[in-house]
Amino acid sequence: MSDAFAAAALRLSAVTRTYKEGEGQLEVFRNLNLVLAPGELVALVGPSGAGKSSLLHMAGLLEAPTSGEIIIGGASVSALSDIERTRIRRDKIGFVYQAHYLLPEFTALENIVIPQLIAGKPRKAAEIEALRLLTLMGLQDRKTHRPSQLSGGEQQRVAIARALANGPKILLADEPTGNLDERTAAGVFDALMVIVRAEGLAALVATHNLQLAARMDRALILHEGRLIDGGKLGVGAT
Repeated sequence: MSDAFAAAALRLSAVTRTYKEGEGQLEVFRNLNLVLAPGELVALVGPSGAGKSSLLHMAGLLEAPTSGEIIIGGASVSALSDIERTRIRRDKIGFVYQAHYLLPEFTALENIVIPQLIAGKPRKAAEIEALRLLTLMGLQDRKTHRPSQLSGGEQQRVAIARALANGPKILLADEPTGNLDERTAAGVFDALMVIVRAEGLAALVATHNLQLAARMDRALILHEGRLIDGGKLGVGAT
């Protein structure tokens, strides 16, 4: 095993995913390989319907591959039980979606505390960690505000902080700025980059925004069921 593979936070090896479609089968991926290193911010790009969300779901153990292997932190997780997969999702993977899905009746701080309480952390320690994450996102002064009192960009930054509440090693984001205007999207992405670097995360971000993709370490292009390494995209990429 190469040093890169051994050190990978996330690795997909020869992953294939098919779905039943009428009497036949629809193949979304075939023999797909991916290596994501700690501290790496990688864009996942491709046309609508290419399967970016399905790929994130597999990487995040929300869907199982038809064949192939998913390896997190050097350990194969493909054949684990549902309970074991749920534990890994809780402890090692953070998810951010296009919609923020914050709990409206709770404050920004409480939205980040709750996942930690579910994981068994004492409330005081959870509040300290929540405030630390909010501070990294530049929202320490908004900690007592409920989602309805926050702007769209602020809500999404709280959602990013919540995704990191339990100290995951991997961040999976599905169009995290897709609902935001260009200026707000850039601000949210700035905050995302800060927290990824600060926490040493391995981050895979699906996006249609090629300007944001060009700011990431490299891009993976999903095309006809295969991943193409696009390297570092140019700012003028189209």
